[in-house]
Amino acid sequence: MKQKKSAFSWIMEFAGQKRNFYIISVICAIIGALCQMIPFVMIAQIIEKLLQNNQNFHSYLIHLLILTGAWVLRVVFHGLSTSCSHVATFRVLANIRKQGLRKLERMPLGNVQQLGSGNLKNILVERIDSIETTLAHMIPELTGNLCAVLATLVYLFYIDWRMALVSLITFPIGMLCFMCMMIGYEKNYNRAIRATKNLNDTAVEYIGGIEVIKVFGKAKSSYEKFVAATKEGAASYVDWMRKNNIFFTFSMNIMPATLICVLPIGGLLVRNHSLAVTDFIFVIILAMGLITPILNCMTFSDDIAKLSTIISEVTSILEAQEMPRPKATPKELKNHTITLDQVHFGYNETEVLHGIDLTFKEGTVSALVGPSGSGKSTIAKLIASFWDVKDGAIQIGGIDIRNLSSEQYYKLVAYVSQDNFLFDHTIRENIRMGNLNATDAQVEQAAKDCGCWDFIMSLEHGFDTMVGTGGEHLSGGEKQRICIARAILKNAPIIILDEATAYTDPENEALIQASVAKLVQGKTLIVIAHRLSTITNADQIVVVDQGTISGKGTHESLLRTCPLYRNLWNAHVSVKDRLSGGDVYVSNV
Repeated sequence: MKQKKSAFSWIMEFAGQKRNFYIISVICAIIGALCQMIPFVMIAQIIEKLLQNNQNFHSYLIHLLILTGAWVLRVVFHGLSTSCSHVATFRVLANIRKQGLRKLERMPLGNVQQLGSGNLKNILVERIDSIETTLAHMIPELTGNLCAVLATLVYLFYIDWRMALVSLITFPIGMLCFMCMMIGYEKNYNRAIRATKNLNDTAVEYIGGIEVIKVFGKAKSSYEKFVAATKEGAASYVDWMRKNNIFFTFSMNIMPATLICVLPIGGLLVRNHSLAVTDFIFVIILAMGLITPILNCMTFSDDIAKLSTIISEVTSILEAQEMPRPKATPKELKNHTITLDQVHFGYNETEVLHGIDLTFKEGTVSALVGPSGSGKSTIAKLIASFWDVKDGAIQIGGIDIRNLSSEQYYKLVAYVSQDNFLFDHTIRENIRMGNLNATDAQVEQAAKDCGCWDFIMSLEHGFDTMVGTGGEHLSGGEKQRICIARAILKNAPIIILDEATAYTDPENEALIQASVAKLVQGKTLIVIAHRLSTITNADQIVVVDQGTISGKGTHESLLRTCPLYRNLWNAHVSVKDRLSGGDVYVSNV
C-alpha cells in the first residue's frame, strides 16, 4: 500500500505549488526582522551619547535618520513578505479545492455520498480555509520572528553573556505556564471538532428538511436538536478556554517581564563595576524587545497543534480511493451492447448483488423491475459507472468499462434518475449541459420533444428563467422533464432512465414516453420502472429479486413463467383499477 504522507509533507507539497513566492516572502521577512533590530541599536547609541554629554546635533540626526529608515524598510519588507505569501496562499487554496473537487469526480459515488454534504462543505470550505494561517502567516512570519530573536540574542551575548542569560530567566517560567495550557489538548480539540461537524451536519439537515419538519409538526423537536448542537459547539470552545484562562494570563504576563530580572541584576553588576553603564542600557533596550518576537511565534502554536488534524481531514479526500481508469481508451468499441458477467457488489460489507449475468443488446429497450430494494437501481448505477463491481465485470462492446477512460465513458452514457438535480442557472443552460456545443435552437427542440415547451414558455422569462438551487423554483415533474431533455440533447448511445417519469402527470408521461421512444431508436435504452404498464412493449424485461435475476423475457413470456413478475403485474393492475374506480383484477395467467 502507498505510504501516507505526514502533515508536514503535505504542507511542503502545497507550498511547493508556489515555491518562488514563498521564498521571496521568507527572504523579505528575514530582511524585515533585521531592520527591526536597527532602531533598538540606534536608540541605545543615542542614550549612550546623551550620557556622555555629546552635544553634536548632527550625530543625533544621523542616528534618527537611520532609525526612521530602518523602521520604514521594516514596514515595507513586512508588507512585501505578507503580500507574496497571501497571493501564493490564496492560489494554493484554490488549487487544493480544485484538487478536492476533481478527486470527488474520480471517487465512487457511494463513498462521496457517505461523506455527507455538510461534512464535504466543512472540509472543502472551512478546513481548507484554516490552512491559510499556516501558509500565509506562519511560514514567513515565524521565520522572520525567529531571525529577530536569534539576532537579538547574538547581540546580547556579544555585549555580556551574563545579561543575555538573565534576559531569558522569565522565558522558561512563562513557557511552563504555557505548556500547562496544552494539558488535555487532544481531548478538548477532538471534542471541538466533533461538535463543529455535528453542528454543520445538523444545520444542513435542518435547513434541507424544513418542509417536512413543518408539514409533520416536528419543528419543536428538530429545532431542539439544532439548538443542542449549537450549544455543544459553543460549549466545546468556551469550556476549553475557561480551563486555560489562568495559565494563559500567567504565561502572557510573566514571559515579557524581562526587566524584573534584568534591572536588579544588571544594576548590581554596574555597581560592582563588572558591567558598563552603556552596556547596561543596551541590554535593557534589547531585553524589552526580546520576548515580543517569541510571543508572536507562540501565536502559531495553536495552529501548529491543530495542523495534523486539519491536514488529515483535507487529505482524507485527496488520498481517497479512486475508481481506476486509464487516461486513454486502448481501442474503439465494436458496438454498444452491455454485458454483465458474474457481477457481485455490496455496500460496505453487505453484498446486494450476487453473481448477476445480463446482456442488454445494442438498439434494444430493456426494463428492470422488481420489489423495492431488490437491486434494480444498483445495477443501473454500476452500468453508469457510479461504482465499480467487487467481482465480475461489466463490458460495453466487449471491453471492460474499467479499461475505458472516464471522459469517453461518460460520453457513452446518459443517466436520468427520479431525484434530479438542476443547477442555479437558467433553464436553457441547464438543458445545454447535456451538450455544451448545442445551439439555442437545439436546446429548444429538445425541450419540445420532452413536453417542456408549454410550461417553459408560460414562465415570465421563458428559457432564461432561473431555476433556483437544485431547481427549487420548479415542480418535481418539471425538473424531470428538463433533465430528460438534457439527456436527450446529450445524444449518448446508452440511456438509463431510473424512474425518470415518477413525478410526471399521465398526460406528459405519455408525451415523454412517445418522444423518448422516437429519439432512442438505435440506442441502448435501460428503464427502471414501477409502473409496469409503461414497459410492456420492452424488448427485454429483467425481474430482479434480492440481488439475483428471477426472470427475463418479454411481458407475455414472464406472465407465463415468472411468478414474481405475475404477482407484481397483478398488484399493479389492481391498484390502477382501484384508483380508476374499476373492479377488474388480472388473475394468474
